[in-house]
Amino acid sequence: MTDAASGRVVAIDAGQTGMKVRVHHDGRSEDIVFAGIGTHEPLLPQLAEVVRAAITRTAANPDVVTAGVSGLTDRDSDPAALLALLQDTGIHHAVLAHDSTTSFLGALGDARGAVVASGTGVVTLAVGRESTARVDGWGYIMGDAGSGYWIGREALDAVMRAYDGRGPRTALSAPVQERWPDLSHAYIALQAAEDRVSIVASFAAHVARCADEDDPVAVDITDAAGQQLAHSVMTALRQIAHADDEGFAVCALGGVFRSRRLRNAFTAALPETVGRARLTLADPRGEGIDGAIALADLAPGHPLASAVRRASAAR
Repeated sequence: MTDAASGRVVAIDAGQTGMKVRVHHDGRSEDIVFAGIGTHEPLLPQLAEVVRAAITRTAANPDVVTAGVSGLTDRDSDPAALLALLQDTGIHHAVLAHDSTTSFLGALGDARGAVVASGTGVVTLAVGRESTARVDGWGYIMGDAGSGYWIGREALDAVMRAYDGRGPRTALSAPVQERWPDLSHAYIALQAAEDRVSIVASFAAHVARCADEDDPVAVDITDAAGQQLAHSVMTALRQIAHADDEGFAVCALGGVFRSRRLRNAFTAALPETVGRARLTLADPRGEGIDGAIALADLAPGHPLASAVRRASAAR
């Protein structure tokens, strides 16, 4: 496929907090942001609706749709079904992948190494010469260690321990009590909220601020999050490393890394080498949406090709 280069692709970076769409047409690109994925609704109709809206707004005539999707499951990894929902749009090719794949392609391109992307959730992907390894990304109930949700959940636990006497006082109590003045009823209000995942994750910003102000509880949470994220990176790299590898790039993406203390804790927890391969912290070349664009032209021999689902419709 060469439509990405010729400007006939609509790409989607689909997350729970928002969907970013990039439309290449007429030698230029336009970015549009839509509401995030509704996790309790079928995925493919949501993607189709976003594609149609993007085509209408841009008056584009794309031939390819690509999508990197947070939490993509086998049930929803059906590009042929997506094409069927778009059969009257002129789109003839569909490419679907987990957002860990598009995060990696956007951040490191053809380099070998690991990308950890931590926002509300977190997933780590390592790519070696021949294989790939995904670590975590198992959602807020079963995983996502070091994510914004994980940090917010730790903060709420600490606040309630301070409230009932099991733990030390913390400056984190103030922003929690600002939202729920009666802390004894906070859990009821939170459990009833449809957006409770994003509510919990929102407290990660308060943890970062309080850690910068040397609140001991916030410092401990932040340092632990950085260590969890580093552990995921090292776990992934060890699975794809060869004895004669010379080096790997490590790239950290997502909102939690805006915390200087967390980033420092993450960096400090990384060793200098994996086997004989030296680790180098790398700035991202681009974002997840850039990786979604790259899906259209991903070479069949690339280690990530097996993680990508493709379908084409008759013209």
